[in-house]
Amino acid sequence: MGTEQPRGEQLETVRWIAVALNSTRTMIDRRVFEDLFENSVVSGRAPYRQALDRAEITFGDLVELSRKADIPYPLFFAPHDYVRAQIATKTAKLLQGVSKETFALNSRTTIDVKDVELIIKDLIRKQMLLRKHDPELEDNRIVGLLKNPRGTAAEDARVLLDVLGLERDTLAQARTKKRALEIMTERLEARQVLVSLSVRGFMPQLIEVKFSGLTVKDKKVPYIFLARGDHGDDQEPEGRQLFTLTLLAVLVARGIFAPVTYDGRSPAVGPGREYDIVGEILMPEAAVRALDLETLEDVRTGADRFKVTPSALVVRAQRLRLVSPAIASAHLNALGREFAARPPSRAQQPKPVNGIRTYNGRAFSARMVRALDAGQVSPGDFCRAVCANKIRPHQIRDFREALG
Repeated sequence: MGTEQPRGEQLETVRWIAVALNSTRTMIDRRVFEDLFENSVVSGRAPYRQALDRAEITFGDLVELSRKADIPYPLFFAPHDYVRAQIATKTAKLLQGVSKETFALNSRTTIDVKDVELIIKDLIRKQMLLRKHDPELEDNRIVGLLKNPRGTAAEDARVLLDVLGLERDTLAQARTKKRALEIMTERLEARQVLVSLSVRGFMPQLIEVKFSGLTVKDKKVPYIFLARGDHGDDQEPEGRQLFTLTLLAVLVARGIFAPVTYDGRSPAVGPGREYDIVGEILMPEAAVRALDLETLEDVRTGADRFKVTPSALVVRAQRLRLVSPAIASAHLNALGREFAARPPSRAQQPKPVNGIRTYNGRAFSARMVRALDAGQVSPGDFCRAVCANKIRPHQIRDFREALG
């Protein structure tokens, strides 16, 4: 337990944090304080950072931060060895649905699980919450669907499309790339594959690495997390997101659950079967072979037809040996220069209800609203567990409207 010390005495700031209550301060191990809060959703909150700087925190702030981080506050007064053991046990249990290896496609970049660990933990908590409150969940048909490959990538693509209820040209016939992305998301969520999109300010962790997404294992409600923003490979976002989402869906079907790095414009690293399955879903070989891809304008026209980026079509064509490495490299370099010359876009901060909906995914949000209506969770618990305290109970009505 901590030791009490009068307010006038000198404190050893290296090892201790003083918890102030009325006229006394109780000393707790700084290592315990950091270990518990550093890997939580409050690691960037001002009261926590200020406590580290000052080596002091009020008891009220400690309790409030503990509540937001879902940590029993008495644990801060426990010995460091005990706390470390508790953290290790909980982390091992939470991360059992994600491989610590990175699935890298056309990329020489790897990431550590710790770079996205808080997001993974949060998505796993959401899976656990949904399994607890939704009795209608069934075993997922997509998880492991393609674990045993068929004869060709085209056959695997057909199997996955059938389960998703998609015709081979459904995505290509969408009005825009954005609409094609929405269709793929809707079909996945209709099959109990939850889809979360990154939204700055609404996730428990900032993404500070070049990162494409991840898949989180669950036999009923696997989660796909799709990272948005600048991936550093000079591609327009919506076509890139469709390709990445389709890749993540293929990984779920292949039984691969890991963080993913994907460079959509580099043919340097062998893409493997997953790439070929995605290629057959979005850019079927027969349709690509019917295209003329000699000029950049030809490439742009074909990419718009398939709702992908021009770079993705170039890489696919090179994979099919329809263009030479020299032509592919010239096209990719020209596309990179062209994209880099575009004026930067400014992302606007969404309304809280929209940010929550996008990060949670519509399927998770809608199912938890039904649990709220059934009285399985209270409005306060809904705001805390589902909405990360980004809204108050009186804003739940607005959240319903945002779901459509």
